[in-house]
Amino acid sequence: MTQNRTIYSQLIKNEAQKLGFLFCGISKAEFLEDEAPRLESWLKKNMHGEMQYMENHFDKRLDPRLLVDGAKSVISLGINYYTNNKQNDPDAPKISKYAYGIDYHTIIKDKLRQLLQIINEKIGEVGGRVFVDSAPVLDKAWAKKAGMGWIGKNSNLLNKKAGSFFFLAELIIDLELEYDIAPTMDHCGTCTNCIDACPTDAIVGPYVVDGSRCISYLTIELKNEIPAEFKGKMDNWMFGCDVCQDVCPWNRFSILNSEPAFNPHPELLHLKADDWQDITQDVFQKVFKNSAVKRTKFTGLKRNIEFLKEI
Repeated sequence: MTQNRTIYSQLIKNEAQKLGFLFCGISKAEFLEDEAPRLESWLKKNMHGEMQYMENHFDKRLDPRLLVDGAKSVISLGINYYTNNKQNDPDAPKISKYAYGIDYHTIIKDKLRQLLQIINEKIGEVGGRVFVDSAPVLDKAWAKKAGMGWIGKNSNLLNKKAGSFFFLAELIIDLELEYDIAPTMDHCGTCTNCIDACPTDAIVGPYVVDGSRCISYLTIELKNEIPAEFKGKMDNWMFGCDVCQDVCPWNRFSILNSEPAFNPHPELLHLKADDWQDITQDVFQKVFKNSAVKRTKFTGLKRNIEFLKEI
């Protein structure tokens, strides 16, 4: 049986690589004991802002066996989205790199389903579910546990060979596998670049991010008006924010992604500051068709652009 687990684990990692995943690590499906007090403290301090859904399914977030019947293994995967493409107008309101192309949820879910199908074809009938950022799964905790990197001071997962510009996803299955049991050491050292650079002081201490102050939260998750205290502090970001990643020394090792679906819409990079100010519903629908930016809706993006203007 042990030999089979080794063979199956290697097969899964090989197939994941063929599908374009940058990383693949495997952990035993069990209760995340270390994460429980951290999550509880973070919620008690209201660092999730208006993200009420973070309060739901507390137990499920910590135990994948409550999400998938008979779960034995958590397969953590990472897919690179780094690009050196930039918006042409330096004065144009900015969009986070991850949202340049087609919505990553769609792309990654398709790949995960393919991987699950391959597992069923090559190993046998295996039950499981795919997860991409839309269910109560602590992605970073599982990726760290599987040896894919360490949690940096900006609370992102960092990898020595590829930085942090990658999406995380999981396949939770009812098959026992060989587990990666050597989590990566913390390599942040004394560096505080991310803490020092955060425009809204959202990184309130090493490894602790007050989500309610994060520009990504303010421009995407927050449905009400952006609080006036953040006027002049948004660093011209209208959707998401890359500051804490851009200043991270480990991202000098970022490599260009090879996924065509993550390439920006042809018009996106060419829109000037004035074009964004005057953006219409039609242009929004055209440029952000199938994009993660649709999550904030046209009205939300307009709100963000207006807020940036009011200094």
